Amino acid sequence: MTASEHSGRMARARSIAVLAALVGAAAALIGSTQTWLVATVAGAALPVTGAEAVSVMQPLALAALALSLVLSIAGRAVRYVLGAVALVAGGAIGWLSLALVADPSPTAAAGPVTEHTGIAGAEAVSELVTALALTPWPAITVAAGLLVAAAGAWTLATAHAWRRGGRRYENGGRRAAADDGAPLDAVDSWDDLSRGDDPTR
Repeated sequence: MTASEHSGRMARARSIAVLAALVGAAAALIGSTQTWLVATVAGAALPVTGAEAVSVMQPLALAALALSLVLSIAGRAVRYVLGAVALVAGGAIGWLSLALVADPSPTAAAGPVTEHTGIAGAEAVSELVTALALTPWPAITVAAGLLVAAAGAWTLATAHAWRRGGRRYENGGRRAAADDGAPLDAVDSWDDLSRGDDPTR
């Protein structure tokens, strides 16, 4: 393999990590706002969103989304930190969503049930809920979490060979980073266009 081919593979590796983390985090964030459960209480159907069923779901998705954006410009040391955080956050998103899919509990509907009836407490809520119906969104969020975790693992495995991103920002400009001969990837081109540079020159 030539040096140019190796550089091209590493540029693609960075793009894969960033895009996988971004897509997974965005899907998890969207999922957290959708109806995961429909709880039946005294004949009334109460929709329960992902954020209501799992209180930490939205913060985890937002953290994953933020790190996916920073990952595109991070230096080498920060890449490893972000990769580890993505692995943990994605794993948590997937695990918590999977736990609900495997064993939906009436307590996951506690917020909407309490708001509807004025009755609080895990035991009281469990007695009030006569039926629970899952929607596809928890399973979709499981897949989103696994994608974020996979992006984190991929980052940890390949970050040592990424040659652009943070290095360009540390050295002050596209021309300095372009001296290494590595081809521009999609993230590089977007960054250049954002600064008003023409990446085709």
